[in-house]
Amino acid sequence: MDNGRRSLEEIEKIALGRRSLAISPQEERAVAKAHAFLCEAIDQRRRIYGVTTGYGPLATTNVDPRQSALLQQNLVYHLCSGVGEPLSHQHVRAMMVARLTSLVQGHSGANPVLIGRLQAWLEVDMVPEVPAQGTVGASGDLTPLAHLARALSGEGRVSLRGGRWVASSDAHNQLGWKPLVLQGKDAIALVNGTSATAGIAAMNAVASQRALKLSTLLVLLYAELLAGHREAFHPAIGELRPHPGQSQLHRWLWSLSSDSGALTPWQPRPELLPDMPGSIEQHRPLPQDAYTLRCAPQALGAVWDVVEQHAQTTRIELEAVTDNPLLFAEEDIVLHGGNFFGQQLAFASDHLNNAIIQMALYSERRIARITNPLTNKGLPAFMQPLDTGLHSGFMGAQVSATALVAELRSQAMPASIQSIPTNADNQDIVPLGTIAARRASTSLEQLYQVLAIEALVMVQGAELKNMSSLSLASRSLCEWVRELAAPLEQDRPLAEDIARLAKALADPDQVAPLTALLDTEG
Repeated sequence: MDNGRRSLEEIEKIALGRRSLAISPQEERAVAKAHAFLCEAIDQRRRIYGVTTGYGPLATTNVDPRQSALLQQNLVYHLCSGVGEPLSHQHVRAMMVARLTSLVQGHSGANPVLIGRLQAWLEVDMVPEVPAQGTVGASGDLTPLAHLARALSGEGRVSLRGGRWVASSDAHNQLGWKPLVLQGKDAIALVNGTSATAGIAAMNAVASQRALKLSTLLVLLYAELLAGHREAFHPAIGELRPHPGQSQLHRWLWSLSSDSGALTPWQPRPELLPDMPGSIEQHRPLPQDAYTLRCAPQALGAVWDVVEQHAQTTRIELEAVTDNPLLFAEEDIVLHGGNFFGQQLAFASDHLNNAIIQMALYSERRIARITNPLTNKGLPAFMQPLDTGLHSGFMGAQVSATALVAELRSQAMPASIQSIPTNADNQDIVPLGTIAARRASTSLEQLYQVLAIEALVMVQGAELKNMSSLSLASRSLCEWVRELAAPLEQDRPLAEDIARLAKALADPDQVAPLTALLDTEG
């Protein structure tokens, strides 16, 4: 907690079950005050959308407060229409954290008992079965959040501590809990927000930040294997084109490469031309490198800008109250509006998805160059020095990286522009942010698989050259990879190595020694 705000890293740790969610006394007071205000408004028989009226285009119907519990139950029932495979365990937990973070700000009117139960579910690691598909993100993530509300009411299925699906009622009995009876504004406060999108986006934000840092380390090792010119990393280049991401990449790469003996060193003064018998002298070494190396600060810097923009949008959303109507107890007012409309996250997630695909593309191009004997400056074809031809080395893995990039490109169509009117034209525009966030999450999984292939290839190359001349950062990367995968001497199946390494690269705790190399630089 930092002034009542939860960082993206904290939300990730809670979603992964590695930290508990704490609610501050200030938040508890805000929840209680908003709920008391709501109860008073109901007692006064005020006309409040979704509390004393029907829903959507049926809000023309007034509903007596005595029907409160049935009205809230029926909202959950009609929205429990999700389809497809369930959201992952960590994504459901992230959704729950995001919903709690919104509700505890004290403008939703949710019952404090509901807040406590959601917190308890996270503590015992109980998550509902939430179908991944079926939300357009217009009135928030109605469908996935309704499946959460259903499970809190003792219906549907849940998983306890990552176990098999069981009836929610059985899990409640096991824990000695009574299922909740949602009434007042409990159900609509639960379902009428952007929390499924925001939770997944929070996980995407930190995962993409780490992927960019790992790509930076791999670029450095790639440059060292090709004896690249360190000059391209010079921070002064970034100062003349001061995009924040590019400047950051220059600082990282310049600092991390300071102790490298494998790069072509920078000479402050250009070398003088030799005496030439004629007017030209051909076939001299190139003074600069291919773009995968020379333009790395520009290419990955642009990605970093997008990653940071997405993270900032997600932070703002997680600090927001996104349901409707909104309660202002101090002012004694209820406002009906559209904070549930998830357009910002939809745009940000689509933009992030393109940046993720570009990261994978850059990685695949580096793999292609370093495994090609025509371009890899003396390394063996496909990094296989033993009876090349009898053994094929990383040939198959390089093809897999290409296939992954091709599949990623096929997933590049933005979701946020696919609006289709629904709900009897009440929701006549829809943002589709959850689809965009889920797609970015899938792209991240595939990106980490490409990065795993690249790491295996680059570390093999480092061992074929003189590792003692590499930078400390590259040697640390090589040692880390070798703890998870053995060198490729004779051909062997690589699927398990790729899967193991991709999983480790995506794990914030396992990869912390590598990302720390950049956290202390620039």
